[in-house]
Amino acid sequence: MTQPSWPPWQPWQAHGPQPWQRDAGGVPQPWAGAAAPAMLASHADRERAVDVLRAGFGEGRLEKPEFEQRVARAYAARTVGELALLVADLPQGPLPLPAPVTPVPRTFLPLDRPRTNGKAVGSAVCGVLCLMSFGLAGIPAVVLGHSARAEIRRTGEGGDGLALTGLVLGWLSNAAWAALLTLMIVAAAVSA
Repeated sequence: MTQPSWPPWQPWQAHGPQPWQRDAGGVPQPWAGAAAPAMLASHADRERAVDVLRAGFGEGRLEKPEFEQRVARAYAARTVGELALLVADLPQGPLPLPAPVTPVPRTFLPLDRPRTNGKAVGSAVCGVLCLMSFGLAGIPAVVLGHSARAEIRRTGEGGDGLALTGLVLGWLSNAAWAALLTLMIVAAAVSA
């Protein structure tokens, strides 16, 4: 599909120089706004310019023939500077409206999870290690478990289940060691 060849659109040809196109002496000046007006325009740049033109036409700022001419020039534009000239006398698109701030009911807010007590984690780890270390981690599991539960009651932190797991495994390990030592002492007393 071929584009119609129209003469370059110049807003000052029909209406005289616009205020944004004059220097201090009133002499018409080319647009010098963007950092790189000679940069090649992308498809997205052209679509943005056409969107601004549509908004201007919808607001009654442009007549239909002038709108159609500018749209054709926007699709034929090679540089960002050419696109800027096409939309320079229009507001740069519809202004975004601020989103209404509506409070979220507490029911739908995420719950603040309490921080997990570090000693409770240590107690659970020592309790699990009791099984692999033949009960040597039982005493640290019990000490850390009781200390963690006291801190949890005082501060409201999380991890009570971990502390309780460490306590149970630690006490079971200590009870097993105590039973083994008792059996060894009884066996030594009976054999002597």
